[in-house]
Amino acid sequence: MNAEAAQLHVSDEVPRLLERIDGIAPILSAEAEESETIGRLTDRTFSALEEIGVFRLSLPQVLGGYEASPRQVIEVLERLSYWDASAGWATMALQMSSGITGAYLESGTASQLFNPAFFGRMAGQGNRMGTARRVEDGYEITGEWNFASGLLHATHVHAAAITDDTGQKRIFVVPKNLSTVEANWDVMGLKGTGSVDYSLDHVVVPEAASFELTSQVPVQGGSFYRLGLPNMAGINHSGWALGVGRRLLDEMNELAKKKSGAPGATTDSDEFHAEYARAEAGLRSARSFVMDVWRDNEESLSRGEALSVHQETLSRLALHNATWAAQAASVAVYKWAGTSALRNGDIQRFFRDMQAGTQHVTSGPAVLQACGRMLAGLAPGSRWSFGTLVSA
Repeated sequence: MNAEAAQLHVSDEVPRLLERIDGIAPILSAEAEESETIGRLTDRTFSALEEIGVFRLSLPQVLGGYEASPRQVIEVLERLSYWDASAGWATMALQMSSGITGAYLESGTASQLFNPAFFGRMAGQGNRMGTARRVEDGYEITGEWNFASGLLHATHVHAAAITDDTGQKRIFVVPKNLSTVEANWDVMGLKGTGSVDYSLDHVVVPEAASFELTSQVPVQGGSFYRLGLPNMAGINHSGWALGVGRRLLDEMNELAKKKSGAPGATTDSDEFHAEYARAEAGLRSARSFVMDVWRDNEESLSRGEALSVHQETLSRLALHNATWAAQAASVAVYKWAGTSALRNGDIQRFFRDMQAGTQHVTSGPAVLQACGRMLAGLAPGSRWSFGTLVSA
């Protein structure tokens, strides 16, 4: 391992980035409803996000990125998602996909995608596999993929495919204009993310514009990129869930103060007080768990070590716990907000967005079951392969 890859970088830019996020908060809030209506972030929202540099969050520093540490990424996504869940989710996907692209592509190709004259933004997903047929100029890619969050604001797509010559699973980085993008984002929540489907039909991609799906050895950047795609996704989703949960509880706090003292106000009941306290304790405990796990992980990364199976298990459990603690808080808020939660507005939108977020594979029941099996000592010799616990 080179000296750079053995070090965990902590960005000096992140504190200023957090301030810039707060600075554009009025734009994010004002545009959130319109983003829902059009099924993507508004031009004003996207321009504001681009201007503050948030898409550089996980990009290697050598390519002009911030190369933030895991806990810094959590804090940024938490802050951004607090102001608009869809903006947080779309940004999460774009900046993470761009970051791993910069880290794992060979240096010449990476420098073409990220330089002072052009800053690429990647979107796509790696759960579904297309086909990659070896040809003279690289690979011919064909396939269909779905849930490409942020794709409508991307310059390139990620297309995961199995190569016919080696059977290897690789991610191919393809200019978006070579793909077919579907207008099919009709959902209950996270409407502003534009997580549409896309396809490629016999598109030739140079091998240099691809990297192994399970890459954990960066070509550019430090030990953050030794985490691999699943662990980096867990970092981002943890921040998103914590930010949305916090916003809902804060909205309930303000609503409760407005309702208090009115005849028959349910928010003056002991039952509400107790349930609000439980929701606060649950979310705060979940955040502490996430930060404690990633503090320990960062110490290992700083020593140039890969995460142990135990550490990876706790990382996945912390994400699952944060997601469902935030969801529990959202249900409590919906229950006690009464008719205020039925009307268009922040509570309703954040509630729907939270329910949509729980459907991501990283927070599904299979993850919790696998974590429990490992932590109970019932999976000796097992390891995490991408998002699944498998026997070694």
